[in-house]
Amino acid sequence: MELFLLLVLGVLGSFAVEVKRPRGVSLSNRAFYDESKPFTCLDGSRTIPFDRVNDDYCDCADGTDEPGTAACSNGRFHCTNAGFKPQYIPASRVNDGVCDCCDTTDEYNSGELCQNTCREMGKKEREELLLQAEVATEGFRLKQQFIEEAKKSREESQTKLQDMIQQRQTLQGQVETLRAEKEEAEKPERDAKDTHKKAWEEQKQVEKEALEKRQALEAFSELDQDSDGMLTAQELLSHQELDSDGDGSLTLEEAQSILGGSYSSDSSSFESNVWPEIHEKYKSETLPPKPHDETELPPYDEFTQILIDAADKARSQFEEAEKSMKELEDTIRSLEKEVSLDFGPDGEFSYLYGQCYDLTTSEYVYRLCPFNRVTQKPKSGGSETNLGTWGSWAGPEDNKFTAMKYEQGTSCWQGPNRSTLVKLLCGKETLVTSTSEPSRCEYLMEFYTPAACHPPQALSGDHDEL
Repeated sequence: MELFLLLVLGVLGSFAVEVKRPRGVSLSNRAFYDESKPFTCLDGSRTIPFDRVNDDYCDCADGTDEPGTAACSNGRFHCTNAGFKPQYIPASRVNDGVCDCCDTTDEYNSGELCQNTCREMGKKEREELLLQAEVATEGFRLKQQFIEEAKKSREESQTKLQDMIQQRQTLQGQVETLRAEKEEAEKPERDAKDTHKKAWEEQKQVEKEALEKRQALEAFSELDQDSDGMLTAQELLSHQELDSDGDGSLTLEEAQSILGGSYSSDSSSFESNVWPEIHEKYKSETLPPKPHDETELPPYDEFTQILIDAADKARSQFEEAEKSMKELEDTIRSLEKEVSLDFGPDGEFSYLYGQCYDLTTSEYVYRLCPFNRVTQKPKSGGSETNLGTWGSWAGPEDNKFTAMKYEQGTSCWQGPNRSTLVKLLCGKETLVTSTSEPSRCEYLMEFYTPAACHPPQALSGDHDEL
């Protein structure tokens, strides 16, 4: 109906009736210019004979006596512009050789051949208004859908949040119960493991001592060259690696020192006094190399393994419950954040939450994630730059929902933190159409969304003043 009204009024404008008045006077000011009476300047400063109106001489201080000439520097000439929009131009432009009015009335005496383009301009404007009306109509229809969906979604989110808060109380009790069961199962497990380890270490120590005793006896037997049961300093001289002063040569005196100052040592004394001092240096052709210490525990006995399995099960149940608790907490925090956000007067912007929209330019890919953040990434690849995280609505006081502010982005080199202002415009589709950087590190985005649409206004025709 509104679009039909627009077209009808556009046609009727072609048949407007001319109202006689002085050149350059608007229809709304016609009453002040009565040819049968003297003219009073519109500022009331003086009254002059009417024949001095548009006589190309400025009589009134406000320039109102010369609306159709360039005589007054502050005068205004009214372009009727039938078929398009009327307008005022400075009177100084009248007959200046430049066509300012689309109906050519400003160049009535300059000799300039102007073309009347008002109908063409009016047609183009009406087409643009029709397109805008179509976009606004469809966008507003979608907006109403978003509002209904937002209302339903908000109710569902609030219900879900309350349910999860109750679940958290129940799960918290389960976590504490499983924690106690885990700790109860871990104590006998720990004791059994300690007992097992202690027995293993004691066994290793016994085996180590037996090995050292065997090695000492085998070394004594190897060094006791005459097998008389006594190791002499002379016999030690065959093992120069036992040199004690680092000169590479083992002397008889050094050999006696190794034997505790004696010339000889029996096997018992060798085992307890001599072998502990030389076993690191001693090189044997017959003794096997020292075995590496076993670091891996032997398998647990059946009873200990039962305790371990029970503790593992208790740990697994506790960890699973704790994981579920963490996931539930994360979901609760996310829902609390969502229901606390201002999605517009009727929640119409809520459909944008959790979504992202990209704009690719010649150099960068810009991404807007409403109520989250804005980023910039080189098209050729590379790291992402944060252009700001959600701050607040930033439109004027009477309509703050026309712009979004994203703040505290990545800091600029020797400059402020990056920030982005997102202008919201009515559109049938949801998309980012442009990005610019009006000031250093301050970005501007244009974002079209049905949520920014308002009910289309009734469109008028040409309002020709003739």
